[in-house]
Formats: sequence, C-alpha cells, structure tokens
Amino acid sequence: MRRIVALSVTAVLLAACSPEAPGGGEVGPPADAPAPAPEAAAPPPADPAAPFKVDFSARGNEPFWRIDIKGTDIVLTRPDAPATTATNAGMAVHSGKAIWTAQAGPTAVAVAISPGECSDGMSDLKYAWSADVKWGSETLKGCAFPTAEEPREGQ
Repeated sequence: MRRIVALSVTAVLLAACSPEAPGGGEVGPPADAPAPAPEAAAPPPADPAAPFKVDFSARGNEPFWRIDIKGTDIVLTRPDAPATTATNAGMAVHSGKAIWTAQAGPTAVAVAISPGECSDGMSDLKYAWSADVKWGSETLKGCAFPTAEEPREGQ
C-alpha cells in the first residue's frame, strides 16, 4: 500500500510539473501569472540629417564666392557681381553628405557638403566640412561650416 501511495504522489507531482491542455497540447501560464518583463527597446537610430539642420555656409576662392543656405534660400555672393538667390527645394542626406537642390530662375543649383578637414588655401583656417557647388554650368569647390560657427582668423 505504501508503494502505491508513493507512486501516486510521484505521478501527481510529475503531472503538476508539466501541465497539459485537454487533447495533449501545452498549457499557457495562468491568467493571474505576472507578465514577462518587456524587452528593452532599442534606442532610435541617430538622425543622419541632424548636423545639417542648421544654417550652413560655404566659401572658396579663385574666383572668390560664398554660399549661404538659410531656410528656403540659397544665396551666392561674389565681390564682382550682385547676389543671386535660388529657391531651396530641400535637402537629402546620403552617406553623411548633405545635398541641397534649388532653382535660381531657369538655373539649376546643387550644393553638396561633406564632412572632412578642408583648408581654403589662402589662410590658416581649418574647416570641418568641404563643399561642391554646381550653379548652372559652373562648378565651385570650397570649404563649409555651420553659419553660427564660422571660423575666424586668430581664434
């Protein structure tokens, strides 16, 4: 009799360890069981456009020129001509490079700013960005910077 009781107790304990649903399937946790801890959410990916969401400027020489990108305007200024404004159609960012496209009347404009050390070749100023500008059929190459962080000699 003792043996039958021991076997019965063992069978009951084993059955309690692996509950089975009617029909032999697995049983889920009881309704009052604590919910599993949520997995830590992955941080959102960094915004690749973030460094370019400020006013930007670029400049070069031979010939001397300056581009200012502010809001919906891209303005080209030179010492020997009146300033020309293009309407900025927007910015796209690819592989860390920002490209603004615009129209100055019938003239297509594209300004590409890339990270990387740049020197204007005429001063000791160092820039953290380089610029490639296509203004109509003309190509301009120079250095770029967030306008609020314009490098100045003696700093």
